[in-house]
Amino acid sequence: MSSAGDRRPLNRVPDVTVAFWLIKVMAVTMGETAADYLAVNLGLGLTTTSLIMCGVLVVALVLQFAQKRYVPWAYWLAVVLISVVGTLVTDNLVDTFGVRLETTTIVFSLALALTFLAWYASEKTLSIHTIFTTRREIFYWLAILFTFSLGTAAGDLVAESFDLGYLTTGLIFGGVIGLIALAYYAFGLNGILAFWLAYILTRPLGASFGDLLSQPMEYGGLGFGTTFTSLIFLGCIVAIVLYMTLRDLFDDEEELLVP
Repeated sequence: MSSAGDRRPLNRVPDVTVAFWLIKVMAVTMGETAADYLAVNLGLGLTTTSLIMCGVLVVALVLQFAQKRYVPWAYWLAVVLISVVGTLVTDNLVDTFGVRLETTTIVFSLALALTFLAWYASEKTLSIHTIFTTRREIFYWLAILFTFSLGTAAGDLVAESFDLGYLTTGLIFGGVIGLIALAYYAFGLNGILAFWLAYILTRPLGASFGDLLSQPMEYGGLGFGTTFTSLIFLGCIVAIVLYMTLRDLFDDEEELLVP
């Protein structure tokens, strides 16, 4: 075992694995359907839903920042909630204030680019493997918020304004993600760039399939409804996070037993 002086700060976000991408896509899918459920099915409206969820998100982020290390339940709770809030931000701009989807896509692209520029200027890296200070974690979560809002705007723009439908839109974004993966594994695309591009595009990918499952058939969906769709994906997320938590506990116990 290494001495206390040799220990490095713990990373506060998870490693990028298959499980990471699986739960991330589920989280963004649920973010889309849960936002619709709260605002429409429960009749809270966009404004009230946004205020409530922003308050819940603040509490979740306080819990996440308090961990000082990666804790599955705290991290993924924040991701799910920031997915809901990111969706609501875009929906408010478009539906409440009448901002065009083209405009919101451009605005959030610029906001994300400025976040990355400030992050790099401050830390000289955009790597998610070294999120071990509060300042880096602030940049990280700010970038995550803008990726969700940007992904919502871009997904809605392609699916609705271009009238391609939810399935076609999901397949398009899935294909682009596949090309990014090919560029990374076969042609040496920079890992940090590949990660953030894929992270942005999994938002409209998940949202498109969430809408496909939840929206009525007359609107191009399969008609399962937001309640059923949200509960299914929530159950899957809880199961995977529980598995991650138990696995980490088992690994920690094994490490303590090693002389």
